Amino acid sequence: MSIETDIKQSTPFKSPYQRVLVNLMYTSNWIAGSQTQLLKPFKLTLQQYNVLRILRGQYPNPIKVSEITERMLDKMSNASRLVDKLLAKKLVLRTECPSDRRAVDVIITEKGLALLKQLDTHQDALNRSFQEKLTVEEAESLSLLLDRLRA
Repeated sequence: MSIETDIKQSTPFKSPYQRVLVNLMYTSNWIAGSQTQLLKPFKLTLQQYNVLRILRGQYPNPIKVSEITERMLDKMSNASRLVDKLLAKKLVLRTECPSDRRAVDVIITEKGLALLKQLDTHQDALNRSFQEKLTVEEAESLSLLLDRLRA
């Protein structure tokens, strides 16, 4: 389906650049909505899921909250607040950094790792739906184009 059909637009876009911008925003929201639905039964937000994935990538080493912030997909997120919520769910541990008492180290727990492993199965299904629509070459080209837009 085209972006014009999805947003029920009857007049043409002013330019191909306006069309691609609207298409990117619409697609981003569509993907975020799919991810939100996937995470809902697990009582996780997209931002909490992002933090857990960052921590899993760092595991078994701890990471400072400030470094989590730098790596997050949503730069407007409050990593400290997200860590607090994950701490309450026993998905992460937080300790004072031995080398800098003002900093806080965070590490994912076994419960957090198990939850991510369970979510990986659901995430794989979403990835397969992309594989049905794009070839490997198309996916690589799309990623390169997106990288170029952000450069």
